Amino acid sequence: MPKYDLVVLGSGPAGEKGASTAAITGRKVAVIEREPVLGGASTNTGTLPSKTLRETALALSGLRARDLYGVDLSLRREATIRDFMYHEEHVKEGERVRVRRRLDRVNVELFRGKGAFVDPHTVRVTGGASADTILEAEKILIATGSTPYHPPEFDFTDGRIHDSDELLTIERLPKVLAVVGAGVIGCEYACTFAALACEVHLIDGRDSLLPFLDKEVSQSLEEAIENLGIQFHKNEQVTGCPITDDGQVKVTCEPGHSVIADQVLISAGRTSNTGHLNLEAAGVTTGKRGLIPVNVHYQTNVPHIYAAGDVIGFPALSATSAAQGRIAMCHAFNLGFEKDLAPLLPTGIYTIPEVSCVGETEESLKEKNIDYLTGKARYRNNARGEIMGDDYGFLKLLFRREDMKLLGVHVIGERASEVVHTGMMVMLTGNGADLLSRACFNYPTLGDLYKDATHNALLTLHNLNKDGGAD
Repeated sequence: MPKYDLVVLGSGPAGEKGASTAAITGRKVAVIEREPVLGGASTNTGTLPSKTLRETALALSGLRARDLYGVDLSLRREATIRDFMYHEEHVKEGERVRVRRRLDRVNVELFRGKGAFVDPHTVRVTGGASADTILEAEKILIATGSTPYHPPEFDFTDGRIHDSDELLTIERLPKVLAVVGAGVIGCEYACTFAALACEVHLIDGRDSLLPFLDKEVSQSLEEAIENLGIQFHKNEQVTGCPITDDGQVKVTCEPGHSVIADQVLISAGRTSNTGHLNLEAAGVTTGKRGLIPVNVHYQTNVPHIYAAGDVIGFPALSATSAAQGRIAMCHAFNLGFEKDLAPLLPTGIYTIPEVSCVGETEESLKEKNIDYLTGKARYRNNARGEIMGDDYGFLKLLFRREDMKLLGVHVIGERASEVVHTGMMVMLTGNGADLLSRACFNYPTLGDLYKDATHNALLTLHNLNKDGGAD
């Protein structure tokens, strides 16, 4: 029976980074992966594939170029999903190779098959090339990720009704796509398929789009997706998806409205991949949809068994999952670095346009009775934004009025998920308007938006003080 310092279940971001962290310090580490490829959902069905398809859609549809060059390079209707997936397959394969190289570099042993607990320190591998192998370990990290949740009222065995993993495998581009659920994943796919010239219906039971966003940003995104041609159906609860006589899907909603589509995406959240782990044998408890509760060190209720990534739930992002895996193993082996996750985590939403944010919203500041000032800069007034042809986006900064400390950053527009990082670092260091005013950014860059937004906030403060509005 091979004995290890650490056995990791899963090779996604949390599992890979956790395994590498322990192995690089000399620990004997094994990783068990049940899928035929490495990298987890992040590499194979989620983050990288969906974002690559988005970029391909933007490039091949000419959507980015239409306003810039005044031409329309719209896609042919007979194009298939496979026509757009060459680059996606190339990106996925490249990341799989990189994951394997990183694990090999630090001598992590890889076992292929399904891992399940025999007892709190023992895992049995079944199926795959490593079947009937039993591994004993001092520490165990559960990083088995998640899969799309299948609400029982929808027939996912029908070839026209899909979850987010299956959607990328359909043979032909749909003429009409109905997306049920306007969460982050639903919104991202709705935008991508709209860019591919599909008629898209986005259906949600709420009265606003992504209500956790700053309200102004949410409203701007809603306007943008409607300009993209997406029909957003608010306050509508989907009750079923019966098949019509002519083979279409009739998406029925509670108020009596219905949408006829040839393909449907059900975006109803995700469920943790814990059902096959035999957690009862290890004494590990789980919650709703298989989520594993953990403490601040990512320990389960069994102290030597850790869990990280999607399997523990929110925020369930590739970046945070990787950080959780490293932090968990630093605690497990008392390594003395990466003791906790930064208190500010950026949100990146790959809609068209992109949205990204970190920190407080206007609504949260009002609820907390914090006096604040807003500084805004629009892409169309920025040289790089004009070069890129983005006349819609903007950067919005929220400062605490008494000391102009930066409390929130909100971006909508091209490369928003990159632009947000500058503001996040300012916030993590406890700085604000003074630092941003002193900083010098390359020209022309989107980074210069921070100068303009800060200047506008300071101008507002000056006018308030001049008018006697200051305390």
